[in-house]
Amino acid sequence: MAGLTRFITIQVFFCVLATALTGYMLNSALQQYANSQQLKAQRAIDLELTQLKPDEDIEAFAKNIKLQYSLDKLVIKDKENETIFSNQGNQGNQDYLPVLVKKLQEYQPFIRSQHGAGSDLGLKIEFTLRLEQAAEIVQNAFLILFLVILVLTLVPFITLKLTLLQASNKVGDAISNMVDKYIESDNKDGKLDSSIADGTISNIFPSIVRLNTFLKRKQKDIESSALDIKREAYKDTVTGLGNRNLFIEHYEHQVENAEKPCFGTLAVVRCTELSLINQTRGYQQGDEYIKDVSELITQAIGTYSGSSSYRLNSSDFAILLMNVPIKEAEKLGDVLQSKFTEFQQHVELTSVANTGIVSFETGKPLSPLLAQVDTALSMAQSKTTNGYHIQKESDILDNVSASFGNQNWRQVIDDVLNNSRIQLMIQTIMPTSRSAKAYSEIFARFKTSEDHILPTSSFLAMSEKLNQHAHVDRLVIEEAINAIKTRNLNDQFFGLNVSAKSAHDEQFSIWLERRLLKDNAIAAKLIFEVSEFGLQQNVKASKRFIDMIHRVGARITVERFGVGLTSFKFFRDLKPDFIKMDATYTRGLEEDKNNQYFMRLMVDLAHRIGVTVLAEGVESQEEKHIIEQLCLDGAQGYYIEKPKEI
Repeated sequence: MAGLTRFITIQVFFCVLATALTGYMLNSALQQYANSQQLKAQRAIDLELTQLKPDEDIEAFAKNIKLQYSLDKLVIKDKENETIFSNQGNQGNQDYLPVLVKKLQEYQPFIRSQHGAGSDLGLKIEFTLRLEQAAEIVQNAFLILFLVILVLTLVPFITLKLTLLQASNKVGDAISNMVDKYIESDNKDGKLDSSIADGTISNIFPSIVRLNTFLKRKQKDIESSALDIKREAYKDTVTGLGNRNLFIEHYEHQVENAEKPCFGTLAVVRCTELSLINQTRGYQQGDEYIKDVSELITQAIGTYSGSSSYRLNSSDFAILLMNVPIKEAEKLGDVLQSKFTEFQQHVELTSVANTGIVSFETGKPLSPLLAQVDTALSMAQSKTTNGYHIQKESDILDNVSASFGNQNWRQVIDDVLNNSRIQLMIQTIMPTSRSAKAYSEIFARFKTSEDHILPTSSFLAMSEKLNQHAHVDRLVIEEAINAIKTRNLNDQFFGLNVSAKSAHDEQFSIWLERRLLKDNAIAAKLIFEVSEFGLQQNVKASKRFIDMIHRVGARITVERFGVGLTSFKFFRDLKPDFIKMDATYTRGLEEDKNNQYFMRLMVDLAHRIGVTVLAEGVESQEEKHIIEQLCLDGAQGYYIEKPKEI
């Protein structure tokens, strides 16, 4: 609108300016024309006067002036500059001729008496031409030019105005149609609440009112959708509980930055068997295990008002009990342990979960609180199956708790090593053809002095942390060799897990070589499994360990193959006897073409250098069928056989 007003103002300004310039130019032209005509007439009349003689016809001279020139003013003077004739007192141009003739005839005898016949009359004539016709022409031209300029100015404006009006009508119609279609596409009944629309506005801008009403409703829908998206972003997809982000936000709002004083209890539940289940039974069974633990937690905290639970990561759950003192938390620990133990009896697990419990109050930062509860978890895992531990404030002064947790684990590990508190399990790897080589893998379970099974992953992790890994591996190897000898299993092949740290330990390698040489026949039946990632950490030490294993007649499996970034040169130089593909490549293999291609490629490369390829984590008939089609040599998993005591 402002642009249009500016355009009109400029057009009018140029119209006025052009008209003024044109008028000035026409007036100048008229003045120049009048001057030229006046000069021309003056010369002609002066010439006639100089040639006029007293004896000539004065009347003819007067008539000649009257006929040739249209005069506004005519004054005739004699030589003494006295006026003989003036038409200023006459009415109109045709009235002065008789008077002029009479005056000249009266003056003629005087000239003759003074100068004689034939003398110059000596008259002077002053006159002004009448240019009425020229002025009228100029006025008409000026008027015509003004009208032309005005038309040229107004025509573009009117055209633009009509164009904009037409365009606005089209845009209005288009917007109206678009709004109607948009609303109809969202509202099948095509109806909107128009009660908020003002009557006058509704009559003038119906489409805008409908759109405004519609957008307000859509805004509410978007806000609702955004809230739903936030809830989804803060929700764990497996259990439906809040995730770590929601837990942190809730804690910071309710506790750390709370305006009113508060207190409560934080419990963290750690699922001890998730890693083992994922590896041996598959990730689908691992998810079911997590769902079951989540349901048990929900049941246990149902009686606590204001309680909430969250899944922090793959194996950990958090429980917030607001306004529940630490003394009351012992009841929660008992309930959780009871439920986990009951569940364990139905799912054939050595344990289910452990719980660490700590207290908090207003302003307590989350990071140190999580460190304290992690220590409580370590204590709980070293106590008993599915046990819990309450970390009291007095236990964590001067950071004694962490060392006490480690010390407690050290005592548990020492007790296992000194008393051989170990249980061996076995799971068969099924060959996919008669010519394929395969073996059975031996697993170890560790027990407390009360004969409770310890969480395997936690036990092995703590043994590495406390530098007891080599002693644990020695115990497993000794027990396995003794079991093979006492049960007369010399005709079978067995796989044993060795940690990468033990494989890279020179003292451990020396001990193992001597031990295998002592029972050379059994050594030929053993296959030692080391993870690909672990071997990559020290290639030189890995090659030395593998060469030693081959020297004594045993063999090597690179397990969890495909997780690292092993080059073919590394693969060829190590010269393993078997590679065991990581379970992530087996899961959903029948639908994953990329994994099928990768496994087929690895099979081709491995077979070229004489390496046997195995698959672990086989959970279904479809996966087993694809593995056979891809020409892998063996398959391991719950679908093939569940672990059992040796």
